[in-house]
Amino acid sequence: MSASSAARRLTAVALVTGSVVAAAALPASAVQDRAPDRRQVVISDVQYNAPGPDTRSNRSLNGEWVNITNRSRHSVDLRGWTLRNSKGDKYTFRHLRLNGRSTVTVHTGSGRDTRHDVYQDRRHHIWDNHSDRATLSDRRGSVVDTESWGRGHGHDRDRDRDRGHDRDRGDNLDRGHNRGNDRDRGHDRSNNRAGERGNDNGRHQR
Repeated sequence: MSASSAARRLTAVALVTGSVVAAAALPASAVQDRAPDRRQVVISDVQYNAPGPDTRSNRSLNGEWVNITNRSRHSVDLRGWTLRNSKGDKYTFRHLRLNGRSTVTVHTGSGRDTRHDVYQDRRHHIWDNHSDRATLSDRRGSVVDTESWGRGHGHDRDRDRDRGHDRDRGDNLDRGHNRGNDRDRGHDRSNNRAGERGNDNGRHQR
């Protein structure tokens, strides 16, 4: 074997060894963030209108919350992740590893952080009752999930599409009937939808 061939082989071995060592030296959190499990972390439920009057008491503030759910089987390190509203008010997760198939509730007020409940320690409500957007981002600032409600946001558009689908389906079922019966059924459907909107007031759940 020539000296040049031996040198090239040694260089190749060194490069491979260095790559393996570098990969092993990466923090576990960095490896975890690159895993597809990160995409399984979602905003699963939002209580944007605290029950009762908004007195800004700690009980009222903690009645306003956002659920973050890890739908994968593996834990995800949320340290450095953020949750913010449409105005830019931001909460940063501290030392929290969210286990697989589990949920953490982010309360607006004060309290003692646990694996299942964390607190923003704010003195005022941050989620708008009429229209807002909750945005969850990872530590690099990449958006992981969003949830919107109110006029002009995706929640209303999705609900409008569902209503349109229900109307179309009702029209198909009512074909062949007289127009008087159609009007009565349409009135009943409107009453049912109004009741459903009242039950969903103040909460948006996936």
